[in-house]
Amino acid sequence: MKNILKKIVPRAIFTIYHWMLAVCASWRYGYPSRKMIVIGVTGTKGKTSTINFIWSCLQAGGFKTGIISTANIRIGDTESMNEYHMTMPGRFAIQKLMSEMVKAGCKYCIVETTSEGINQYRHVGIDYDIAVFTNLSPEHLPSHAGSFENYKAAKLKMFRALESHEKTLGGKIVEKVIIANKDNEHADYYLAAIADRKVTFAIDNSADFIGCNILETDVGVNFEVMSHPLTGAQTEIQKAAFGLGILGRFNVYNALPAIVIARLAGIGDEQIRNGLSSLAKIPGRMEKIEAGQNFTVIVDYAHEKQSMTGVLMTANNLKPIGAKTIVLLGAEGGGRDKSKRPIMGELAGEMADYVIVSNVDPYDDDPKEILEDIAVAAEGAGKIRGENLFVIEDRREGIRKALSLGKAGDIVLITGKGAEQSMVMADGKKIPWDDRTVVREELAML
Repeated sequence: MKNILKKIVPRAIFTIYHWMLAVCASWRYGYPSRKMIVIGVTGTKGKTSTINFIWSCLQAGGFKTGIISTANIRIGDTESMNEYHMTMPGRFAIQKLMSEMVKAGCKYCIVETTSEGINQYRHVGIDYDIAVFTNLSPEHLPSHAGSFENYKAAKLKMFRALESHEKTLGGKIVEKVIIANKDNEHADYYLAAIADRKVTFAIDNSADFIGCNILETDVGVNFEVMSHPLTGAQTEIQKAAFGLGILGRFNVYNALPAIVIARLAGIGDEQIRNGLSSLAKIPGRMEKIEAGQNFTVIVDYAHEKQSMTGVLMTANNLKPIGAKTIVLLGAEGGGRDKSKRPIMGELAGEMADYVIVSNVDPYDDDPKEILEDIAVAAEGAGKIRGENLFVIEDRREGIRKALSLGKAGDIVLITGKGAEQSMVMADGKKIPWDDRTVVREELAML
């Protein structure tokens, strides 16, 4: 019915409808975002991890914090999984969650903000104070008329929202801040928005906060940060060491905004260190599954070129000499970007020893077509069906195959869904699903 209405009802009507819903929702719950410092995080990848690192640092600094992310929802120390199968839930759901945060005494609220959510005005009624840009690369383009520029411009609306209001909490005007990844070529586009303060971070380029001396280990990542002071008269560059309890060199990018925000909040480096190192799990983000097996199993949300490259590089850097990297991957249907399928297939074919291609969320698309788009590209990279390439439509059977290939020291990557709580099939039918649960069940039967 929804698809039929979209074809016959003018787009302007839907636009007004979405906007009115957002306005009504914020009124219904008493404008909760006006009562907290609200941090919006946007970008193509790394948003959920960034949000969880920020949460952990603010909590370690004594500030009760709530989050709404793709994977999880937190209100202080209370955590639940995001069961909406969308990063930004419906407008009433978002406002209700923020209202609960206010009642629980949260000073900060962090909202993962997507371009699709912005296009549907889910950000309306959220008074943002800090806007974080992680990175930008082509993704979800069909939802933006196939245009990367439209996708890029949609995210800018979150940054422009900073100047739409003035907020006073505890008798003090809340400063508007933009924090941007200077290693991404699109950073200046977002830094051009109006704000009281602008802070940059990077690993490879000059920035206010620079991650350096990065060392990956089998339990996390150690690194140092060179930074300019954010407050006071001190001008000399500061140097501080930090460590993450989450795998992946790329997570340094996700941790740097957390360090910036914690410092802005007046939190000391020792508390920041505790916040970063104590976060041992982000649901479905480089999450290790331990069930007594003699090989490593990691569940990750990676579902596009850069994130897939990152998890495969991490696996190849950490595995012992002679061990294998085994990856299960797939791609979403439902009008999602088809061009990424062969790209991921080629990457997997080049960087992994074994490739299993399986369902993610096919929606109404032909699952076999999705899988073949990936598998053919993996073959082009040298993989051979039946030997080191397997196409298995049923995701549980695919996971079972990936785990069965694991030997001592190997690393098995289950990618594409992370901690999502359902799988979307034809006609929009959702079936309960959690990769982590399925992996544990299959490991128990090995």
